[in-house]
Amino acid sequence: MRIGVVREVAAGESRVALAPPAVHELCRAGHRVLVESGAGVASGISDAEYAAAGARVLEDAARVYGEAELVVKVQGPGAGEYAHLREDLILMAFLSLPVDPGLMRALLGCRCVAFAMEAIRDARGRLPVLTPMSEIAGRLVPQIGAHYLQRQSGGRGILLGGATGVRPGRVVILGSGIVGTAAARVASGLGAETVVVDRDLDRLRALEALRLRGVTTLASSQLAIREVASEADLLIGAVLVVSSRTPALVDAETVGLMREGSVIVDVDVDYGGCIETSRPTTLEDPTFVERGVIHYCVRNVPAAVPVTSTRALSNALLPHVRRIASLGLTDALNADEGLRQGVAVAEGRVVDPVLARSTGMEYHPISSVLPLHAEAR
Repeated sequence: MRIGVVREVAAGESRVALAPPAVHELCRAGHRVLVESGAGVASGISDAEYAAAGARVLEDAARVYGEAELVVKVQGPGAGEYAHLREDLILMAFLSLPVDPGLMRALLGCRCVAFAMEAIRDARGRLPVLTPMSEIAGRLVPQIGAHYLQRQSGGRGILLGGATGVRPGRVVILGSGIVGTAAARVASGLGAETVVVDRDLDRLRALEALRLRGVTTLASSQLAIREVASEADLLIGAVLVVSSRTPALVDAETVGLMREGSVIVDVDVDYGGCIETSRPTTLEDPTFVERGVIHYCVRNVPAAVPVTSTRALSNALLPHVRRIASLGLTDALNADEGLRQGVAVAEGRVVDPVLARSTGMEYHPISSVLPLHAEAR
């Protein structure tokens, strides 16, 4: 199979989907990998490294799209890339379709098969491609918050770890999944007083079992969230509903109760965010102030550390790309139910039931669109 890797065009996006070790494995298996020149520069990867791994380096994205059967990206195509989409193309990317109607229309109109990498699951129902990005984002956000709490960054002048005889800063984390747990680990290491809120009591028990210093848990309710959020120095939104818009758990009124110079970091703002006052920002212009509170709402937090993130993403993607390339699309989907769950649209139809419900589109079972075996229906 011909596999294409293009340079990302989204604002501040510095990752690339596949690193040279993954390219080498694919080429060694007999596949051809086409890489747009300069695709890996921001991740510390030169064209020469891709060529040494066996890739063919092409001068522009149009040639990569034109020759590839499968294109692997980090972010979904931007408006300038829509013209490259076509019916016989397979696309894999983080799509965030519930909040990107333009991309949804483009994918449906071109009739390609598009995988939302954030929805691919493994045999245990976990999200293997999204997980490493969530881990990195979770580890980053406490230090990001700590930076913006400094006075010279516009914050209150709070040190999260406090000092001898001085109370530490208070961190509130909404969600105890991969992002929330990683954030709690780092916040604990910084010495912050940390409260993690979730409605899933089993997740909270698992977090408590880690015995992180200074970390307590709280069952989620509207009143509980309002109380702890209003007292937070750093409020971290770490809530994601796969293939659907994230519910707003903190309203604007609660944000207004937070002390001036406090900080909000809403991680999953690419699905709408869980703070009512959130709106997407970029790494070039990452913050805004709303009701006296600094908001950091960067859609692609892991892109701040592309050398690490690219390699983690590439490791996670390789098994799925290799399966599609080796077996072909239909056989790969028949063999792997979790991979099949990652297909968002195909042949001009929405085949993800959660995505269809969240966008108001008509749902078509994937077996009615692609020639899958009976057991895959």
